[in-house]
Amino acid sequence: MAEIVKMPKQGLQMTEGTILKWFVEEGQEIKEGEPLFEVETDKLTLVVDSHFSGTVLKLLAQIGDAVPIMEPIAVIGAADEDFAALLPEKRKKQEETVSQAEVPVTDTSSSLPVFGESKGERIVQGKFVTPRARKIAAEMNISLEAAAQSTSGNKVSSREIIAFNEAERSNRARLKASPVAQRMAEEKGIELASVRKTGDRIMKADVTSALASAGVPGRGTHLIPFTGMRKIIASRMLESQHEMAQTHNRIRTDVSELIALREKLAENGLKVSFNDIFIRLLSRVLREFPKVNSCWTEEGILLHDYVNMGIAVGLDDGLVVPVLPNADALTLAEISEQSGKLVRAAREGMSNPDDFSGGTFTLSNLGMFETDEFVAIVNPPQAAILALGSIIRQPVADEKEEIVVRPMITLTLSYDHRIIDGAVAAKFLQRLKQLIRNPLLVY
Repeated sequence: MAEIVKMPKQGLQMTEGTILKWFVEEGQEIKEGEPLFEVETDKLTLVVDSHFSGTVLKLLAQIGDAVPIMEPIAVIGAADEDFAALLPEKRKKQEETVSQAEVPVTDTSSSLPVFGESKGERIVQGKFVTPRARKIAAEMNISLEAAAQSTSGNKVSSREIIAFNEAERSNRARLKASPVAQRMAEEKGIELASVRKTGDRIMKADVTSALASAGVPGRGTHLIPFTGMRKIIASRMLESQHEMAQTHNRIRTDVSELIALREKLAENGLKVSFNDIFIRLLSRVLREFPKVNSCWTEEGILLHDYVNMGIAVGLDDGLVVPVLPNADALTLAEISEQSGKLVRAAREGMSNPDDFSGGTFTLSNLGMFETDEFVAIVNPPQAAILALGSIIRQPVADEKEEIVVRPMITLTLSYDHRIIDGAVAAKFLQRLKQLIRNPLLVY
């Protein structure tokens, strides 16, 4: 019997996944446990294996599609098996209508078709061309291979033109350019089809930019399509700003004793990072200030009697926050070992979905990039996040009011003011500062 493959839920906060690659084609045999597709979530990219053996009867999602969790994406069963009854109603309608091209006979351009009820945007990936597209192209004498090459990776709206035959290319381009831009392009020998427009149509400034780039090999503009991770990061950050009463407090402190402790530990064979030490100190203070280690719910403020420390990790294409569970119950050596594994796995794309769930507080450190100080955005549904700047040697007045040079660091606590009052935030930072100046109090 045919089986429906659905977009799996990978992690508690996942709402959709973007198909990056299919490892099979329709009509191909697959066995249980073999790679089926590659998906990108808001946290990671991973390969999903098939749970069924049989023939791939239908791929219901295309490369680049963002599919909600538990939505059908493929059908696997016996060869030539009738699976229409298993499809949701909108998929049935799509199957019935997709073969009827909505391209006017008199139009010699090729547009991105509308599939089912989806009338948004799609990303043209690689050189993949469907059999239906090839048939239409053959009837209209269009080179889709050239179109795929020129539009690969671009986000294209339904019905937007993505390819032309040569006879229509210049006419179509003229329709999307101002008269001045057309004249300038003709005079300079620039093909309007090769000029990237910055507005609704090509303007003089666009042609000027194209001319400047043409004189220097390798110069030009390059579009980076929004990936599933980037879109969800943007959505979460806006959600955080709009749904919370966010504010922040800042404090500066001497870290001489912290540096001395780290050096002493290294002499005794325990090499730890400043991040490890801060996790240890933070975990202690968070147990003393439970509201800073809480979250907002519809029923009330949810307090946690444990600390699951989120560790912000910057990647080339986004930000992920793996979680160190029960950080308050770990020794410094255990924190160093376990957090190191989490961070390495995140950077190498080897994390498990569970690595990103259950955080109660987040630490974000940009000190290694020589950032003096910054304000981090709270990671929902948590109540607060601490931002660490770099350690800077600065002149300060000591207890005798004499000017001395000390290693200083700025700590910025961003928090949800619905949960945490300003005075509580100030006391939290004050207590953390006390432990930073006297770290042996924790041992």
